[in-house]
Amino acid sequence: MEPKERVQEITALLEKYNYEYYVLDNPSVSDAEYDRLMQELIALEEKYPELRSPLSPTQRVGGIVQDEFQKVTHKRMMLSLANAFNETDLRDFDRKVKEALGVDTVTYMAEMKIDGLGMSLVYRKNLQYAATRGDGSEGENVTSNVITIKSIPSRIELSDELEVRGEVFMPKKVLTKLNQEREISGEPLFANARNAAAGSIRQLDSSIAASRNLDAFWYYFVNARDFGIRYHSEALAMLDRLGFKTNPERRICVGIDEVLDYIDEYTEKRPSLDYDIDGIVIKVDDMATYDKLGYTSKTPRWAIAYKFPPEEVITKLTDIIYTVGRTGKITPNAVLEPVRVAGSLVQRATLHNEDFIRDKDLKVGDYVVIRKAGDVIPEVVRPVKERRTGDEKEYQMIDTCPVCGAPLTRIDAMHFCLNPYCEAKKIEGIIHFASRDAMDIEGLGEKVAEQLFNQKFIHDIVSIYDLSQFRDEIIALDGWKDKSIDNLLNAIENSKANSLERVLFGLGIKEVGAKTAKNLSRIYGDIDALSEANFDELIQIPDVGPILAKSLVSYFEDENNKALIQKLKDRGVNFRYLGSTSKAADSYFSGKTVVLTGTLSSMGRKEATALLEDLGAKVTGSVSKATDCVIAGVEAGSKLDKAQALGITVLSEDEFLSLIK
Repeated sequence: MEPKERVQEITALLEKYNYEYYVLDNPSVSDAEYDRLMQELIALEEKYPELRSPLSPTQRVGGIVQDEFQKVTHKRMMLSLANAFNETDLRDFDRKVKEALGVDTVTYMAEMKIDGLGMSLVYRKNLQYAATRGDGSEGENVTSNVITIKSIPSRIELSDELEVRGEVFMPKKVLTKLNQEREISGEPLFANARNAAAGSIRQLDSSIAASRNLDAFWYYFVNARDFGIRYHSEALAMLDRLGFKTNPERRICVGIDEVLDYIDEYTEKRPSLDYDIDGIVIKVDDMATYDKLGYTSKTPRWAIAYKFPPEEVITKLTDIIYTVGRTGKITPNAVLEPVRVAGSLVQRATLHNEDFIRDKDLKVGDYVVIRKAGDVIPEVVRPVKERRTGDEKEYQMIDTCPVCGAPLTRIDAMHFCLNPYCEAKKIEGIIHFASRDAMDIEGLGEKVAEQLFNQKFIHDIVSIYDLSQFRDEIIALDGWKDKSIDNLLNAIENSKANSLERVLFGLGIKEVGAKTAKNLSRIYGDIDALSEANFDELIQIPDVGPILAKSLVSYFEDENNKALIQKLKDRGVNFRYLGSTSKAADSYFSGKTVVLTGTLSSMGRKEATALLEDLGAKVTGSVSKATDCVIAGVEAGSKLDKAQALGITVLSEDEFLSLIK
């Protein structure tokens, strides 16, 4: 047999055995036979490297190391789901569906809501790529890591394009074993299976992802209707036939009462499952009704996620400590006796401000009820007053900054340190400047920024651009290697070319968020023009109120801030807007209020919004009489109906593309 034919034969056998073992849990060959075939394939690929495919079973053990993940624009938005928290919410969802369809009863599919990392797979016979959800319109290409998950087929018996979405997760027993190994080796433990799965998929070294023994369930055949499939239940059955691992715990429910029975059943079964779930997803089974039911800007109206009530536990409030934000805001934080909540160990929780603590009547030494808001953020719910002994200490808000000692000023419900030279504010300012929505300096996160600040390698945002002179000293610190410092220095150098809106947001000017920074940058074009704008001029700009206008004028009048900007310029940081300014944009969309609805095939929602804003449009999320134009993509829903009812101009995607050209 020719080597090429033997490679194809072994590949087909190994894929078949992977499916039997990891999907059906019913292997037909011994481990020894599987290993023998794998070793033969490895030997053949080493001898004939031209026969090695990126989707070969040998690549499932990892070994690919990347510098970064490439961005992927989803062909169809990866929408999130609206949440239901109780029976009333679910019955309200059912009522709206029945009213929209004009029926008395709806058939639903109820499924486990897996607590993992959302993923999209695209096939054309072979797996083309795997992408994370990202912001819904754009994710990251993580194919090299996803292909290490052995339950995922690398090829299917279907030549037409197929997109399937699901959840990558770490089984409970795998997490337990992994944490035991990390504890022995002195590594920090993973807080929960979701964090472990997400962290594993985002490893640049695919061999690490391969070692984590991840798994995945696939719950949505995105373009099933292209194959003549009408029902979601039929689409899942087809995914089963194609070799995908779907969750067998799903159930067809006729009417909302059967859905509620299913939820009651799996609320009890939840602890016995081999994987974490944080709720139940309910979908209308008839996909032919999806267009009629429509979508909001973020969620489909034909599905909803029932979230389990947050787990509440009791622990002791041992102290209240304070943190200082980049604006000088003082935040009190609860120090708690460590307790496990929703799968992770909790030792801290924000207490927001003085009024929050007093309204809840919290005292140091109280036993308190805590939970995770949305199963993510720890929060203190209430004190357990019946367990008070009299030894608890009354709460007293501090009156000086815990870092610099400057007196605090109360503004509304918050306290602020107004000392511009407070060290804590400097650290937070550096972290903000380097953050993703600002200068996007990858590798300069919170921990690294604090380390470099404490070691006196950086002391403000300007000194970030002088970091290269300390390369040899930094590489001598624990955790640093040639590659990590060089990657950081390259990211710093690349950030100099960012457009004005990023550096403007990064400066941390009070009241200037990312959207405002983009708007101001588009209007003024460069930092010099913006710095010369007076209060009366600024107040004329849409969405700029007197507080924001005053903040901008005050910032640019400050000599220290002028010097800061000049120092950044001297180091090569760009302060010009790189898009089209609204003053120069002589386009159809200039000055118009525009709403996007449905899915565009040529670009993601985020890209289309940025493009419209560059052309002088104001993009909003809802249709009203003030809307000038609606751009309708595929599966446009109620926004399109409302626009047509109000007589608002509606553009198809082709018309939109023609106008921007």
